[in-house]
This record gives sequence, C-alpha cells and structure tokens, in this order.
Amino acid sequence: MGHSVRGLAILGSTGSIGRQTLEVVRDLRPRFRVVALAAGHNVTLLEEQAKEFSPQLLWANREADYLHQKTASGIIPARWTPMEEMVAHPDVDIVVVATVGKAGLLPTLAAVGAGKAVALANKEVLVMAGHLVVAEARRHEADLRPVDSEHSAIWQCLWGEDRKNIARIILTGSGGAFRDRTLDELERVTPEQALRHPTWQMGHKITVDSATLLNKGLEAIEAHWLFGVPFDKIEVVLHRESIIHSLVEFCDGSIKAQLGMPDMRLPIQCALTYPQRLPTGRPKRLDLGRLGSLGFSQPDMRRFPCLGLALEAGRRGGAFPAVMAAADEVAVDHFLAGHITFLDIAKVIEATLSAHPGVSDPSLEEVLAADTWARQWAEDWLRAKA
Repeated sequence: MGHSVRGLAILGSTGSIGRQTLEVVRDLRPRFRVVALAAGHNVTLLEEQAKEFSPQLLWANREADYLHQKTASGIIPARWTPMEEMVAHPDVDIVVVATVGKAGLLPTLAAVGAGKAVALANKEVLVMAGHLVVAEARRHEADLRPVDSEHSAIWQCLWGEDRKNIARIILTGSGGAFRDRTLDELERVTPEQALRHPTWQMGHKITVDSATLLNKGLEAIEAHWLFGVPFDKIEVVLHRESIIHSLVEFCDGSIKAQLGMPDMRLPIQCALTYPQRLPTGRPKRLDLGRLGSLGFSQPDMRRFPCLGLALEAGRRGGAFPAVMAAADEVAVDHFLAGHITFLDIAKVIEATLSAHPGVSDPSLEEVLAADTWARQWAEDWLRAKA
C-alpha cells in the first residue's frame, strides 16, 4: 500500500450508499481522508458533509444557483470540480461510485483510466458499458472492487481462488416487496407498496427494481463482467432471509458462500480496506442458532418477466443491456408517478428492446446514443399508449 492514509473521492455522497460510506469512514478514522465529495441535488446535506470532512474538491448537480448563494455567503472553501476531474486527482486513491444511473459511467471510466481503485456501487455502469470499463481497467491496472452485497460476496468467495475453477455463480435475492403476490395481485400494486422492501433500505429506483426482480438481471450482467463468467454459469436463487449474500461453486463441486446480517456497511468497508479486514463494532453479529433455518426457491419468470428480459439483454450483449437499463429507468419513473401499472414496466422494456436494431461492439459514443435513443423511444411509446 502506497501510504497509510487513503484518499477517497465519494460520488453520490448524499445517497444511501454515500451516507453509509461516510459512516464507515467515521468508524475507521484516521485511516481515510475524504478528498472529494460529489452529490446530485441535495446540496444541504452536501454542505453538512463538507463541514464535517473538509474535502478539497466538491461538486453538485445544482451548481449554478448553489455556488452563487455560497460565494455570496463565503462558506465553501473547497474547489468546485467536475466528477471526471475529481476522480483523477493525485490525492485520491479510492473512488467510491455510489451515484444512480448513467451519471456514474464517465467518472468510472475516468477513474480506471487514472489507475485508481474503484469501489463500484452503481449497477448501470457495468450494465451499460461493462466491456469498455473492464478493458480500460485492465489497460491501466486499475482495481475494480464491487460494493453491491451480492458481488462483494462473490468477490470475497474468490479471494485466494483461481477464477478458472469457477463452475457456477449463484446470485441470491430476497424476492423484493412482492415475492408472495399472485399475477392478479401484481396488476394492482401501488408505488407505495413497491417501495416497502422487506430487508434493505435503498433508494426508490433500486427498490422498485428489487420488486420487479430486474435488479437480479442487472446483477447477473455485472457478475459476467466483474468475474469473467459466461451467462450460462450464472444462476439466480430467491432467499428471503438475505443472510447468504451469494455463492460460488467450484469445478470440484465445493461451494463457498458469504453470510452476514443485511448491512451495506460491511461490503463498503471490505471494498475500502481490501486486502485487509478490520475489526468493527458495527454490523449485528449473525446468530445462526436463533435464526433457525434459511429458505431458497426458484424465481417465477411468469410473475417477474423483467428478470428474463434483463438476462436476455445480457446474453445478446452489445448495446442491448444499455437499452434495457434506460427503458427500465423511464418505466420506473412512470410507475412511481402513477401513470402505468407495475406489470407495465416489463411491457415498456420488452417493446423498447424489440424496436432496437442492436450494435455488436459499441463504442462509448454508441452506448450513450443507445441510452438516449431508448429513453426517447420508451417515452414516445408510453405517450402513444396513453
């Protein structure tokens, strides 16, 4: 390790993962120094974070009105820096990408291009452009460290293992808010019900993706890129207790699993302190005797068509995953606004994928163009339907 205090850039510092990352940093003082913070629209919280952690660099989506107000009051000493510049700063050792959607893509490419360790908590980055990110990371010997609890589990199971020996990756999922609903009941569920996740506290978009099981399809695509495993060796199993975060089966039939109470601070800490493990008083310890039993079941593709659509987009590759992810973002927005039903989300994705001509080995420009095209096409399709 270069030096004992690691410099961090946290993108999406005001979101759920960003806030929990700062909790981990507080616990592990003085091992980490916050060099840079970037946020979306929550400038009030960003300002509180800046006061506590004194970063050198700051950025927020609402920069113009915010900066005007702040320079007038003379509060903010940090330098206002776009995310792509922020991640390449020489004092930054680890970049935590905790933004939502495609906002994380360019900064992630910039971070791996600068040879930084990237703690990745943004699903869309690898879904949209996994081939580009992995190639760039390889070229610059940048470390990709997964933060998602499932990918962190797989990563931890692979520490010290030869990846050539992977026979199968088994992604577990709680099944989301509607795992016990019939198709008829799913037709009538409300956005409020979709946002009540049984085990995790997350942002709106990812909570709805958990309810449709689309997030498991996104995770399979991510696992394909992170661990270099073909889709026919990636399986999804429902596990309602969310205690086993994922499993890896090896060529000799041996299976490793990573277990723990559902708490995102553990995978975040793993990504920050790798290759070390550090003691922490935070996560509640797992008491297997009191837990009693763990359950597993197969996902029902009829009730959760989004999972099948995402896996199909992943297998087809090229620009299809970017199109699928963009169409889902549009559909989830419309569902949360009350314009469409829960089951319509899959219809929007399916229609958009069917209309896309496909691009086999897309450049960054082609990935971004496919994303823009899919958003527009999905909006137009919904407008025509209305």
